[in-house]
Amino acid sequence: MELHDVWFVLIAVLWIGYFFLEGFDFGIGVLTKVLARGRTERRVLINTIGPVWDGNEVWLLTAGGATFAAFPDWYATLFSGFYLPLLMILVCLIVRGVAFEYRAKRPEEKWQTNWEHAIFWTSLIPAVLWGVAFGNIVRGVKIDAHKEFVGSFWDLLNPYAILGGLVTLTLFTFHGAVFASLKTVGDIRVRARKMALGFGLLAAAFALAFLIWTQADKGDGSSLIAMLVTVAALVGAVVAIKAGREGWSFALSGITIAAAFAMLFLTLFPNVMPSSLDPAWSLTVTNASSSPYTLKIMTWCAAVATPIVLLYQSWTFWVFRKRIGTQHIADAAH
Repeated sequence: MELHDVWFVLIAVLWIGYFFLEGFDFGIGVLTKVLARGRTERRVLINTIGPVWDGNEVWLLTAGGATFAAFPDWYATLFSGFYLPLLMILVCLIVRGVAFEYRAKRPEEKWQTNWEHAIFWTSLIPAVLWGVAFGNIVRGVKIDAHKEFVGSFWDLLNPYAILGGLVTLTLFTFHGAVFASLKTVGDIRVRARKMALGFGLLAAAFALAFLIWTQADKGDGSSLIAMLVTVAALVGAVVAIKAGREGWSFALSGITIAAAFAMLFLTLFPNVMPSSLDPAWSLTVTNASSSPYTLKIMTWCAAVATPIVLLYQSWTFWVFRKRIGTQHIADAAH
């Protein structure tokens, strides 16, 4: 296997790790308006991800940086062609981080309510836009012979990509609801399980349509296996949450996200951005990659840094593994 193939796989793993972790973050953010009853319960939900949300975003930074270094033409075409939706995601992530930190800085109800609105919308919008973005990457966009995107923003809003956005929104919200049931106690835990069941069924309907469409249009034998794993894991996650097995359900919902995005990368390879104008103009792992020497240096750096990141992030989840509830919120005004 060539180094550019290795780095395609590594970048796929980074994106999968990001969506596995940030997926339940986004889901919790959406649930602050859907599941929580009152400001105290919203604080409970926010506190479930308080110690980990910023660490989860490290995977996005690493995936973006790795794409820039390993496949500069892919990075340039992607970020120029998808400039507006990616800018919207970036602004949402910035505002979302500020909202988590600033919400409790003042006791006024209006101040806290405004930041809670910000948390909701800046979780919902990226959850949709990531699905739209990856749907367009897999479907193919207007790339000319100079490796430049020549389409418009409206070209990105096609039925396949919009369906992909609905899949990621419902799947991340399901993942977040399962995480909420795993991390909370009392009435909010019970309602989170019920809501997870509803979002799980909704996600299954959207995901099945999207995956069948993807397989019929771009798939092969390996993507079919990934699709079957996705469907089986999602069904298992719904069954597990209905049976009250939150831990199993969370693991299976994570596998669902991982397998779904693995299927997208499998249908993509060896392309990194297919051209809808002419397949010969597509960006591939070969014509979009950096030099072999650059990839070699990156491989050594990744071999050293990746285990460290995995260790400290695993330690963080272990330290903050306990359940919380409204009884742990001392004063709802602060």
